[in-house]
Amino acid sequence: MIDTHIHLDGEEYKDDLSAVVERAKAANVSKVFIPGIDLKSVGTIADVCFKFPGFAFPMIGLHPEEVKTDWKQVLKEMQSILTKNKEYIAIGEVGLDFYWSREFEQEQLSAFEEQVKWSIETRLPLMIHCRKAQNEMVHILRKYRNYLPGGVFHCFTGNEKEAAELLSFDNFVLGIGGVLTFKKSKLPETLQTVPLDRIVLETDGPYMAPVPLRGQRNESSFLVYIMEKLAEAKGVSPEVVEQKTNANVERVFGF
Repeated sequence: MIDTHIHLDGEEYKDDLSAVVERAKAANVSKVFIPGIDLKSVGTIADVCFKFPGFAFPMIGLHPEEVKTDWKQVLKEMQSILTKNKEYIAIGEVGLDFYWSREFEQEQLSAFEEQVKWSIETRLPLMIHCRKAQNEMVHILRKYRNYLPGGVFHCFTGNEKEAAELLSFDNFVLGIGGVLTFKKSKLPETLQTVPLDRIVLETDGPYMAPVPLRGQRNESSFLVYIMEKLAEAKGVSPEVVEQKTNANVERVFGF
């Protein structure tokens, strides 16, 4: 299995990081992808990836909730780092989030569009975070539809119509995590309409641990519960889900 989204550089893992990685490997997780969220995370992610080469892989990006008045300077510094470093596998975690506030709405829109351009220039896929902003996000992506290299719509929890709209973008997939296992989740029904070759697995650790571990700190070893629930929803074996989602990662990320 491949965990396409876990904040393994976070403070939540600092006391037992090696044990977390060992549990992941014991659970048959072969790779984990770590999203950037701000300038500080550039360094913390690099440290984790250096410690676990061939297992942990870095992304770079400014998370929408971290977009403030200084976003232009932050992106300038990030772009400088990006151009000097060939280790990055994606531009992310980027996007739009108007769940709590629209205080920095224009700044978020501008910062997201700028980072979409990075993806086009570098041919690195996008790792997109979107909450309460699908219309605005799709509006920006449509401007560049013919140039986008692809990516992941991370933490997808929407309905069939929203899934279809997102998957109209070539070489994009839905990142499916612990919400799939929640008792009141509609995702199992929604995903019956989504081809398995348009889905990748993720934990979004330390957040959103799956049932039966909901409420705990999430980690990559828990990915098995998401894989099993997806297999149940799609009416296939867990082995098929593992094989297909890994192939999707290879297609989108190029390795």
